[in-house]
Amino acid sequence: MRRLATFCFAFAGGILAAQYFLAYRLLPFAAFGCAVLGVLWAFLLHHDNRRRAMVTGIALALALLYNWAYVRLVYAPYEAMVGAKQTVMMEAADYPTSTDYGCRIEVRILTHGMHGKAVYYGDSSLLTIEPGMRLTGPVSFNSASSIRDTKVTTFTSRGIYSLLYGRGATAVENGSAGSLRYLPQRLARRMQQSISDCFPERTQAFMRAILLGDKYELDIEDKTNLSEAGLYHITAVSGLHCAFLLAVLSVLIGRHRHRILSTFAIPVLALYAMTVGWTPSVVRACIMLTFLLLGPVFRRESDPPTALSFALFLILLANPYAVKSVSLQLSFASVAGLLWLTPKLYERLRGEKRGRAARFVLGSLSATAGALVFTVPLSAFYFGNLALIAPLSNLLCLWAATLAFAPGLIVTILGMFLPAASRLMAFVPHFGALYILTVSRYLAHIPYHALYFSGTLLRLWLLYVYAMLSVCLLSRCAAYRYAMTGGLAAGTLALTLWLNTLPMQGGILHMTALDIGQGQSVVLHSHGVTALIDCGSSSYGDAGDITADYLQSVGIRSVDYIVLSHYHDDHCNGLPTLLARLKARQLILPDIGDGDASRTEVLALAERYRIPVSFVHSTLSLPLGDAVITVYPPVTESGDMNEECLSVLCSAGSFDALFTGDMDTDSEYRLIATHELPDIEVLMAGHHGSRYSTGSDLLAEVRPETAVISCEPGNRYGHPHAEALYRLADLPAEIYRTDLQGSIYITVH
Repeated sequence: MRRLATFCFAFAGGILAAQYFLAYRLLPFAAFGCAVLGVLWAFLLHHDNRRRAMVTGIALALALLYNWAYVRLVYAPYEAMVGAKQTVMMEAADYPTSTDYGCRIEVRILTHGMHGKAVYYGDSSLLTIEPGMRLTGPVSFNSASSIRDTKVTTFTSRGIYSLLYGRGATAVENGSAGSLRYLPQRLARRMQQSISDCFPERTQAFMRAILLGDKYELDIEDKTNLSEAGLYHITAVSGLHCAFLLAVLSVLIGRHRHRILSTFAIPVLALYAMTVGWTPSVVRACIMLTFLLLGPVFRRESDPPTALSFALFLILLANPYAVKSVSLQLSFASVAGLLWLTPKLYERLRGEKRGRAARFVLGSLSATAGALVFTVPLSAFYFGNLALIAPLSNLLCLWAATLAFAPGLIVTILGMFLPAASRLMAFVPHFGALYILTVSRYLAHIPYHALYFSGTLLRLWLLYVYAMLSVCLLSRCAAYRYAMTGGLAAGTLALTLWLNTLPMQGGILHMTALDIGQGQSVVLHSHGVTALIDCGSSSYGDAGDITADYLQSVGIRSVDYIVLSHYHDDHCNGLPTLLARLKARQLILPDIGDGDASRTEVLALAERYRIPVSFVHSTLSLPLGDAVITVYPPVTESGDMNEECLSVLCSAGSFDALFTGDMDTDSEYRLIATHELPDIEVLMAGHHGSRYSTGSDLLAEVRPETAVISCEPGNRYGHPHAEALYRLADLPAEIYRTDLQGSIYITVH
């Protein structure tokens, strides 16, 4: 068993090296080197370590060669087609989901000799497609690993290697619709419908998430609260859910009937894994539970590290790119902590025998700490946050997750056949779900419930804490030294949080143009009063999350004014997440786009959170600490939102900053003709540096000393355009760009 674990972990290490560190062309040479080193080590080491060295070298070599062959045979053919337009035959691998422009479907390409999957984007007429149906039509091939010059792993880690965009009429035929191959997808659809029929509207989306891992319809406020409270893992189908399912089967069959339990449980677990989409976390859980079930049958003890390593081996064998999956990394890191640290921590905390309640509390805290020890750095790196309140939230809510999942699964399955009877039983899981949502809402609004790694200081603090813990573990310190380490960590954290707020306490005005990709979000702060100008992005990141992370990291818990220049997504689509996390006292809006979907959503958010709304029809002056914000109404009625923007002037002493939204040069000319503008120090370049904005007339009138451009690297619009940059350079004005320098910070003293 140990040799198997050594081989599997070494294989995973080889795949990790191939995906992250080694150039593709060097993989065969690196594989040869690993094999040679393995043989040499086997001769140089003592007898006990010879086989381990040999196994490690061979596993590394095989992993590197396998990754090289997989890229060559599976991935490369897709990349070779990027930019091509071809007529292809595809088979739908799942049900379609709606998008703003039609629908998207996971497909398998049946022509061109390709393996793996792709995502096809077509029109809304394809929303009735079922798994197994075949589609034939012209498509354009786009890379799934590089989008607008940005490297992404969202698709390739799931075995999707191309994004296909329909370029004409698509013929549809039944193909293999109705075959057993797509039974899990049909079962998932039936379960989704049963959940809708059985559960009240308030908890339907949560039940779909906890039972099927389908989080797309989860309310934005519920999703945000769960994430902020450290409970979002409940909605990601993983070992927790599979353990719940096994517990249900154990109760029904009998815990001591090992052979019968294994006979039924293993196929049920496999079917459940297929139904929720074969995610890495659920595959890992199913393989480990299979080892656990088969151990007593073959009269052998289950070895969790071996099961964990074998699960990782099988997942990477199916798709080496899965090693870059965030969910896989978090899943395996949390289980490694549970296996390695949790038992030791529990024994240290338990000491002498305690009561049942104390053991429950200590067990929950030990499990949470074990799961967090390796996942915290990953969460900080990928998501930029750490839920400090997670131990308390898990203690309060994990029992309710059991209450929601186990009865919820029974109710859902029963609802597929007897919907009326299942509705009567749904109150139990409904209560569990409602309890979790309610508790998460309260926990998510406790001050300092989470840390946000927007700046350098908190990252350094995290490194310091892990360095201290490593020293304690390696030197086998006594319990009191761990207590001292915890005390030092808490003290230095308090100091770090205080230091983070210092920049906002000096000066008379702070302006921050946040790096939110292709969009705009600008924070203005003066002596305890905060304004936000726009909050939206057409990039993959959520502008609301990025903005809230920054504000909370510097100690700002509420926004006094939110000014939206107009209702395009790249200026307002971050508002739902932002308002779910922070309070806002007033919304300043243009009275344009009546009936527009984004305007309707903004007004609905204002009503939901009871935020007063002010439509700007004449010049509006707003106090901002030692500064003043002047909001100018639209200067044109062209019917184009870009031209009907609000414009904003922020003045603090002799400092002035101007924001013109997405106005073009004609609207800019009307602005300076209508309103008397001063010479300014900072100009937020119009329309992200478009050639049609930041015109010569405006620049000659306001004479900015500095220009700030908010845009995404390699964006498809070509922002900022050379014409706009030349006009600014001729002033001359210093130019700062979020696509090059990241967030731009300006302090006025």
